[in-house]
Amino acid sequence: MQPVCLITGASSGIGTAIAHSFASQGHLIVLVARRGPQLVGVADAIAKAGHIRPEGVAADLRTKDGIEHLAQSLQERGLEPAYVVNNAGFGLFGKAAVLDRERQLEMIDLNVRALTDLSLRFIGSVKRHRGGILNVASVAGFVPGPGMAIYHASKAYVISFTEALHQELAPDGVRVCALCPGPVPTGFFHSAGLPRNYFPRFLACSAERVAKEGYDGLMKGDRIVVPGVFNRIGTLLPGLLPRSLCLKFMGQRWRRAQHQGY
Repeated sequence: MQPVCLITGASSGIGTAIAHSFASQGHLIVLVARRGPQLVGVADAIAKAGHIRPEGVAADLRTKDGIEHLAQSLQERGLEPAYVVNNAGFGLFGKAAVLDRERQLEMIDLNVRALTDLSLRFIGSVKRHRGGILNVASVAGFVPGPGMAIYHASKAYVISFTEALHQELAPDGVRVCALCPGPVPTGFFHSAGLPRNYFPRFLACSAERVAKEGYDGLMKGDRIVVPGVFNRIGTLLPGLLPRSLCLKFMGQRWRRAQHQGY
């Protein structure tokens, strides 16, 4: 079986940048996303840059059938993951009681269930190749988030789950890292319904920087990577301040956004 790096949510944004980072280091990539034509475009760009042309699998990871289709496609092609990058995910902006319930449950399916499934499903091959798992979380996972309640909660799960796997799999030589970016100018803002000026500009990092720091951190064996000094400072505050105060601050920020018509 040929060892590969499996990257979900690879059709755009951070996922595409991570694919370029791994490809530039000589990894054979398997790109995964719902949108097959976009995967072809990413593969073309990576090949044009002089790297090994990636494989592509179009699959809807929100469903169990989609995950099974991905696993079967890898098996049929004689591929097995040495590295798993769980980047696929989405957010929704608005009150949890008002947002569409089914869409919020789909967010849990993708951000939590699919990430957990793929992290565990391929541990055997990751161990054999002494590879690693990179789970894309968010600085949002360090605090509760009125206005994006399910998204913040899902990323809190990702951080906790990843830290535990980091500890459990270390004796096997497997690196497990949570990549926790702050705001990144990608299509995430539009799909989540977030205005681009919702976050201060000084918190923003490019997708390329996030991808490089994530790759470097995983290879060094870091447990958590938070790109950007101000974002790193922000993740420390919840450990220093009462949780009630953090929640109050986030609630005020959400109410201010409502008042401004976001």
